[in-house]
Amino acid sequence: MQLKIITHERIVFDGEVDEIVIQTKTGQMGILKDHIPLTTALDIGVTKVKIAGKEKFFATIGGVFQFKDNVATILTDVCEDGCDIDVTRANDAKSRAEARLAEAGAKIDSQRAQAALARSLARLKAALNK
Repeated sequence: MQLKIITHERIVFDGEVDEIVIQTKTGQMGILKDHIPLTTALDIGVTKVKIAGKEKFFATIGGVFQFKDNVATILTDVCEDGCDIDVTRANDAKSRAEARLAEAGAKIDSQRAQAALARSLARLKAALNK
């Protein structure tokens, strides 16, 4: 089946895959060839694809997944190939988000800090599984 991952800036991936595992708003979902047509919202997480027995990981920061006629499309604002992620930078972002959330009595936007933490964790998971 064909998978295309598209952001506003570029096509992150375009190729044949054997299996796709996505993080939806309601949990993980696996897609194999001949799956029924599907459109669903993606959550912040890792998209895993299998290609000829090898796994490839992408940090996908929300978006929409569509599958029809063995063609899968992910439209997302941000997607990074796990091989391209700077682990040090992702760890620094994780530490900053955790520190903001730990500040007792601080006037912070906790939803924003939690989203930053989720993004950094997705990047780390994609990078370390590569």
